[in-house]
Amino acid sequence: MANWPPVQQRLPSLLPRPILFAHRGARAHAPENTIEAFALGLRLGATGLESDVWVTADHVPVLDHDGVIKGGLFRKRPIASLNRSDLPTHIPRLVDLFDACGMDFDLSLDLKDEASGPLVIATIKHHAPALLGRTWLCHHEVPRLLELRPLDHDVKLVHSTKLARLPAGPERHAADLADRGIDAINMRGTTWTGGLVTLFHRFDRTAFGWDVQQDHQLEAAIRMGLDGIFCDFVDRMLDAAVREGVA
Repeated sequence: MANWPPVQQRLPSLLPRPILFAHRGARAHAPENTIEAFALGLRLGATGLESDVWVTADHVPVLDHDGVIKGGLFRKRPIASLNRSDLPTHIPRLVDLFDACGMDFDLSLDLKDEASGPLVIATIKHHAPALLGRTWLCHHEVPRLLELRPLDHDVKLVHSTKLARLPAGPERHAADLADRGIDAINMRGTTWTGGLVTLFHRFDRTAFGWDVQQDHQLEAAIRMGLDGIFCDFVDRMLDAAVREGVA
């Protein structure tokens, strides 16, 4: 069990309330990355949805974690090699998410291939333009994110990384993100401390924490001022937010 530092008094977040992201939908309650899981996550009280985006051979952005489909005799084929019509029906298109769940939530998407970023932005502009300012596009390479900024100035860009991958240190990295127009940083929840969150907030960068699952972790994440929390257990996450007065 991770030894999370105690936070006696809740530190402010940059956002009016932290975003409660249902990780891959409500994956603790329904099959992950399905319309059922996404809709259930919202019904349980999530204010955001999270998924991974892949692009099919016929240029359709779809939501799946691994990006491979098992075929006959256990052969695996990448989504990029298949048309949308060849995929199992439980894998939704990005537009299916909008059709089923509307646009009244924040959306965090991990970009899993080179074609996904521009296509996701174009798809949202066409099908769900009201969601652009509440869409958080995540990638582990800053240069990839920088390629997306000219495509839209409302969409949010998120650097997904680890503290050990910041060789110049978190303060220098926060300053670089601010200079380059990257809106947020996303690291494993157990990485964060109140001081580290405050540091990124000082540069007006939003701080997200993923894999925050247990009650004590959720409470600590909220108290240290994280702006977004990713959890499999939406009911547990909402209960913690209610206890901490942010829901």
